[in-house]
Order: sequence, then C-alpha cells, then structure tokens
Amino acid sequence: MQVSFACTEHNLKSRSEDRLCSGQGNNGHYISQGSVKTREGAGSRQTPQGHAHMKEAIGRHTSMKYRNLGKSGLRVSCLGLGTWVTFGSQISDEMAENLMTIAYENGVNLFDTAEVYASGRAEITLGNIIKKKGWRRSSFVITTKIYWGGQAETERGLSRKHIIEEIVRAMTFVINQGMAMYWGTSRWSAMEIMEAYSVARQFNLIPPVCEQAEYHYFQRDKVEVQLPELYHKIGVGAMTWSPLACGLITGKYSDGVPECSRAAMKGYQWLKERVNSEEGRRQLAKIKELHLLADRLACTAAQLAIAWCLRSEGVSSVLLGVSNTDQLLENLGALRILSQMTPQTVAEIDALLGNKPHSKKESRA
Repeated sequence: MQVSFACTEHNLKSRSEDRLCSGQGNNGHYISQGSVKTREGAGSRQTPQGHAHMKEAIGRHTSMKYRNLGKSGLRVSCLGLGTWVTFGSQISDEMAENLMTIAYENGVNLFDTAEVYASGRAEITLGNIIKKKGWRRSSFVITTKIYWGGQAETERGLSRKHIIEEIVRAMTFVINQGMAMYWGTSRWSAMEIMEAYSVARQFNLIPPVCEQAEYHYFQRDKVEVQLPELYHKIGVGAMTWSPLACGLITGKYSDGVPECSRAAMKGYQWLKERVNSEEGRRQLAKIKELHLLADRLACTAAQLAIAWCLRSEGVSSVLLGVSNTDQLLENLGALRILSQMTPQTVAEIDALLGNKPHSKKESRA
C-alpha cells in the first residue's frame, strides 16, 4: 500500500524539489510507491469515439493524446514513461536521457518513478536529466511513490516519521506547502481508496485523484471492474503499469528466457518462475494467437496490448517500461491503432483470452 505525488511548477519547495529537480539527496522524501502528479496537457479539446467517458485531446505538435487524470483538472499524456527496473540499474544514464528526450519530443508529459527504484538511483538519474535538459517545469508531470524508503524501520511505511503526517493529512500538508499538486495511491484496494476519500471529506482534506495499478491481458479485474466504479463515484482515475506483463506479451519468452531479458536479471527470479510455470505456458500460447491478430491489424503485439489498455474506461495514462529507443518508438506507435479498438476487436481479444471479469451487477443479471 503506497502513496504517490505529482509535481509541476518551478516553485516546488522542500526536499521533493531538492531530490527531483536537482538530483540530490537519497532519503525520506515525499517520493514513494503511490503517485503524485503535475501538469499539463496541450491541444484542442475533442471527444473521440469510444472515449466519451473522458475528454481527450490531440497535441498541437505531436500525435500524442491527452486525458484528465481521473476527474481532476490535471492533463496527462495517454502514454507515460516509467523508470522501474531501467533507470539507475538496467540501462546507462546516457540511454535514460535519450529515452526521456524522445518521449518528451513525442508529447509524453508524464514521467513516473519511486524512492525504491534502484535504491534511489532512479530518482537521482531522473532529476539529473531534468536539470540538464532545462525543459519548462510547467510542461511535464513527475509522479513518484513513497513506502519502501530504506532499510531501517523508520525509513519505511507511511508514518509521521517517514512522511511528516499520516497519509491523507500528510498528503494535504504536502500539497498545501507547494511540494506537489495532486496525490494518488498505488496498489491500494478499492475499499482503502474509498476510506481515504471519506476521511478527506470528513476532515476537509484533499482526496486522492488516481490509483496506480498493474494492468494487462492477464491482470484485469481491478482496472475493469473495481476502478470504473470509483471513477464514477468519486472521480479517481487509473494510471496503469506493466502493459506488456514484464515483456511476456511481446513473445520474447516463447523459446525460454533470453540472457538479456528482465527475467534473467538478478532479483527477478520470481519473473523467471512465472514465465516457466504452467500458467505462464498457457499465457504464452494465447499470446501467439494475439500476435496473429496484431499482424491482421498491421501493428506489433506490443502496440496492440498498449492500445487495448488505453481503451479501458477510466484509464488516464499507461506507463511504458522500455530499455532502448527502438522499444520506446514502437510503443508510442500504439496511439495510431487506438481507433481500431472497436467493440468487435475487443470482443475477439476477450474470446482469445477467456478471462473477461464481470462486475457484481453483471453477475446478478
């Protein structure tokens, strides 16, 4: 259970600014496994077919699409760039800068990190790149997450010692002090999010605007059943991660675990076991069928999977995890096939997967 923030203006104060905007520091900041957000989005307003639930606009100078983060006023790019596994660990700082530059130039305005990623090095790398690039601070959003701070008991969790106040009150304090613009949650249950919202309303505090959740072909229930209800009731949107299921959906593990893959990295034995499990083999068989569908639609399997995530109600942005520029450019190409996510195509994918979740209302019907 983590919390997250979003920051945007030049006058961000305190430790959050020191760490993210100057790349210094490595302890106990308002950066965790949740999401803090900032703004802004660009472009004219229009509501494309299939996305009536959320106003969507096209960038003035790129083909990037922008949506509100939940029902807040924060405009974020439909595709964001994540730093989990890659920044400060798997890739060089030079490659990280190349990825951020290409993403930004293609309209991405959302960059996600967390204090636990690469033991703090991901945040530092991100901060150094931002400082070097000199982009207008108001033109992009940084989301970061708090919870898994350090090794000591006082460096983990969401206590006063770690983030100054208890969760909702602390987030309100952070925003009122100008350290962040919005806050959200990461990997919280629907009940916990609703409780946070109720506490905020009861004590005149600031409620969360989004939940950061895992979402892909094989992880659907939360984003497709639980979060849409929260979106309609209290305006909490979804920022999703792992659209390619840690690379499984690309087909790279069809013939085993390549040496240069994430599943072969130190600390990712759990992923290797997942790929080699009986369930993993069943999923790989379905992925082969989905590759045939992608061929028919003249796109890659990765593009199809990302566009499929974006078609879901209440999803504000899908975070991409890439290790090279070719992957990034390929993934950004998912936007061009979003219009092909018709009810017929989605129904065909559902039939192939055989795991479409059903809401309580549908079950009663």
